[in-house]
Amino acid sequence: MKIWIRGAGDLATGIASRLYRSGHQLLMTELPVPLTVRRTVALSRAVYEQHAEVEDMSALLVHSIKEALEVQAIGKIPVIIEEPEVILKEYQPDVVVDAILAKRNLGTEISWAPFVVGVGPGFTAGVDCHCVVETKRGHTLGDVIWKGEPIPNTGVPGNVGGFTLERLIKATADGVIEPKVQIGDIVEKGQLVAITGGKPVYAKMSGIVRGMLQPGVTVQKNLKAGDIDARCERKNCYLISDKARAIGGGVLEAVTQFERIYGQYAVVVLAAGSGSRFGGNKLQELKSDKPMYQYMLDKMEGLKGFPTYIVTGADDIAEAAKKYGMNIVENKKPEEGISRSVKLGLEACLAEHPEIRGILFSVCDQPELTFSTMFTLIRKAMLRPQQIICTGKDKEMGNPVLWDKKYFSELMKLTGDVGGKKVMQNHLQDIIIVEIDEAELKDIDYRRDLE
Repeated sequence: MKIWIRGAGDLATGIASRLYRSGHQLLMTELPVPLTVRRTVALSRAVYEQHAEVEDMSALLVHSIKEALEVQAIGKIPVIIEEPEVILKEYQPDVVVDAILAKRNLGTEISWAPFVVGVGPGFTAGVDCHCVVETKRGHTLGDVIWKGEPIPNTGVPGNVGGFTLERLIKATADGVIEPKVQIGDIVEKGQLVAITGGKPVYAKMSGIVRGMLQPGVTVQKNLKAGDIDARCERKNCYLISDKARAIGGGVLEAVTQFERIYGQYAVVVLAAGSGSRFGGNKLQELKSDKPMYQYMLDKMEGLKGFPTYIVTGADDIAEAAKKYGMNIVENKKPEEGISRSVKLGLEACLAEHPEIRGILFSVCDQPELTFSTMFTLIRKAMLRPQQIICTGKDKEMGNPVLWDKKYFSELMKLTGDVGGKKVMQNHLQDIIIVEIDEAELKDIDYRRDLE
């Protein structure tokens, strides 16, 4: 897969190592002046040295996407200084991994690529990315989070060799840094290790200098400028850290899951109901100043990697859906029941994607349904093939429902105002319920439901 990694620091390089060794094509972007402390194990070094070697990886600084592709063709990793707009337009990645590690999102959006991974605090899975990888040391380091946020930034570095804050070398003043020791040197507590802005910086502990900013970089007071390791193993100065490898493993797990579902599943949204119980066209009804159908369309921003269809008889819904790249399936006879919409959506999808493994059917009147829930159903279908995957609460089944291709023929036999639940009753042993919040399951059938 074509993967763009934002950032090329030591943790981003750990991520790159996992993906590179798994055969993916990588492009990494960096700042004009990288501020990577552990630069001996970071491909960001290519920015000011033109090339960088880390373990079995070789990176080259490039100045265009054309040049980047040429570097990829010889098994090396291109590092480029470029704006996101250019990368997205010219490289068109399958996957974006934001590994800037800024503790906040610097602009990455879930719509940037078919699959977007956030790394560390500042991201929310299902909102600005598809998933987030945990970066906090501990038992959950490297975990893939598919809904919500990782552990917040505490401001305290992880424990390495029994030390936390003491192992940091921080700038004492604004200005240019002049290192007085090199990476790999053994230093004693209280020893002069650098000068920043004309003021001395002293080691707060004894150990080996594992990281130090390159000479001549402009720093601000209290910026992390170096790192000391009490374990004093020189080889570790030139090896990707255990933390970076764990985070890289999490990213690889996420990318591999996506690779298994990319283009293998489709989404059909049913939006052709008559709204008889509501007493009008409920999908155009405003909820918090937004038409109800728009809540579902907004989720399509994160589904670029999947064929998406909407079954509707409303011209305004069809026009809005086209803007999200959805395929329009017209149903001007909603009075014939939901079975007609199900079959129309299924027929349209299979006509274009006969080898599709499964289809997620979702209704358009569940405004609180989250993108994370929809994506979880697709991932679960990949892990549990030939099953019916649905949402629910306390073992009560609800919508959406992901149907394996095994059940398509039965869905095509539905008639009248009968949906997939009739088929589900015939295969209760094949149903897997994904428990979600009750609010997500609530559909709007009556006007009072809007309250």
